Amino acid sequence: MNTVVTSKEAILKVSRELIREQGWEAVNIRAVAKACEISVGTVYNYFQSKSDLLAQTVESVWFDIFHFPEGRGAFDSFAGCVEWAFDSMKQGDEKYPGFFTLHSMSFVGEEKTGAQQRMAQSRQHMKERLLLVLTNDPNVRPDVFDSSFTRKKFVEIIFSLILSACLQRDYDSSAILRMIRRILYE
Repeated sequence: MNTVVTSKEAILKVSRELIREQGWEAVNIRAVAKACEISVGTVYNYFQSKSDLLAQTVESVWFDIFHFPEGRGAFDSFAGCVEWAFDSMKQGDEKYPGFFTLHSMSFVGEEKTGAQQRMAQSRQHMKERLLLVLTNDPNVRPDVFDSSFTRKKFVEIIFSLILSACLQRDYDSSAILRMIRRILYE
């Protein structure tokens, strides 16, 4: 066994590699410990249970797929950000085959609570970033939003469409982008 202390991120990286190479079912405490060349007990030093390992791996994969570019000017428009999200989904599906549809079925019973909380945090982070890009888009018509149709509600709608496309493995963003352009810019 490896006597070098490993990090949580190193274990998550190996877990992501297992998903890429062998599929979602390959991620379990023993397989991860073996792939990391550490003891099962060492994995438990970082993760309370298999469900904790799975939940944090899911969050890690989502972050890997949807890691927003840094910097205020990373996107010149909201439409560009949505197009990037679709491109990221397609690349994520290629990198982690079946991830989008399979990970939601990997949790049962009490395990769902932790996983759902982590997914909710990830989704919230993504929506906040979309909202920030929308708010900073200088080309949005000034009359688009009001008290009943807010930027936040618009982001919720667009995010729902992105998730729906993700689950359907439909990475053609043209219809959503056309709708966004008509609503925001024309």
